Amino acid sequence: MTSHPTDLQDTSASSAVPRRHREPAAPWRRRIRSRAFLASAPVLLTAVVVGTDLLTPDWLHVAPVLAAVPVLAAVLLPWWGTAVLACAVLVSTLLLQWEAGSYGQPDANVTLAGLFVVGLTSLAACSLWQRRERQLRQIRCVAETAQRALMHPLPRRIDSLALSGVYLPAESEARIGGDFYEALRTPYGTRVLIGDVRGKGLPAVGATATLLSAFRELAYREPSLTKAAEQLDARARRHIAALDGAPDPEEPVGRDTGHLFTERFATALLVEFPPEEPVARIVHCGHPEPYLVHAGEVRPCEPEHPGAPLGLGDLLAAQPAAQTVPFGPGDRLVLYTDGFIEARDRRGRFHDLATQVRAHTGRPLEAMVAGLRRDLLHHVRDDLGDDAALVALERLP
Repeated sequence: MTSHPTDLQDTSASSAVPRRHREPAAPWRRRIRSRAFLASAPVLLTAVVVGTDLLTPDWLHVAPVLAAVPVLAAVLLPWWGTAVLACAVLVSTLLLQWEAGSYGQPDANVTLAGLFVVGLTSLAACSLWQRRERQLRQIRCVAETAQRALMHPLPRRIDSLALSGVYLPAESEARIGGDFYEALRTPYGTRVLIGDVRGKGLPAVGATATLLSAFRELAYREPSLTKAAEQLDARARRHIAALDGAPDPEEPVGRDTGHLFTERFATALLVEFPPEEPVARIVHCGHPEPYLVHAGEVRPCEPEHPGAPLGLGDLLAAQPAAQTVPFGPGDRLVLYTDGFIEARDRRGRFHDLATQVRAHTGRPLEAMVAGLRRDLLHHVRDDLGDDAALVALERLP
């Protein structure tokens, strides 16, 4: 199934763009017209077949093609619409046979019986399909509720910081993926976390929940941002160990460990905005570097001492280190996951996020985020291969 991210997948409340910055409603109107045309297709097919049968010679009967009408209606219309069209097909066929003088003949009776069976089968299929649709809607509702409970919507403002974010899962029906972010007001200033859990599905969701809950606790309790990163790494390793259990003593040394730590980890970026200081402290944990926008110029904040991804801290010698960058009024910081830079178009070209950030720097923060989201979906033609999340922050005067 081709994934097709929609506005319903933007989990951040701040990702809702003001009316003057919203995308045109033309695509929605086109979608409504397309659905109306599809719904009328069974009726049009009935009219075409009946008209063709009346205009063709008596020796050529196309009425059996009407058997496709209830089948098509079962896919496009509700149960009552399918029932009405199934009855209309039977009545139309009977009238066509009466007009041709073949009513009551064995082949005509077989045709009517076949249409009756097809109609009943279509009604049963439509009923089953609608029940599955109701179940799918319930599952979507549960997934959306779980997503809101797992990843809280970003506030529009924390102290002197304006925030805006967007989250796009690769599988639109899942609504939950392995990317995550959080922003909190703490005694040590505003703290932001963005990360990407390797893998998909329920294991990735479980790791996301573990890391987010740990960050929400550590952000308030731990004065040092680097210490918070170290404890997040320890929490990730405990989560991995709980999933895999203790290694078997009879297994060769390193076998389980290699599988364990190459398959399960998370990249993350921790950012702290101290109160009354025009700076930002960044701790890199194997995550793509953010972009700093200052005076219209965009440059990546490459780490001086990059740390290991969460879950690999005991295997790599890289320790978390804080990098301090100037962040004054009017400056912006764009945090993102690799879904925004590793997305490829149909020619295999990567999405150039830096160029798109430069193109939108002159716009309001929320409009910039909406533009970056739109550019990404346009680049991949609405077919994301990986989850994508982005958080933009601006220091207000």
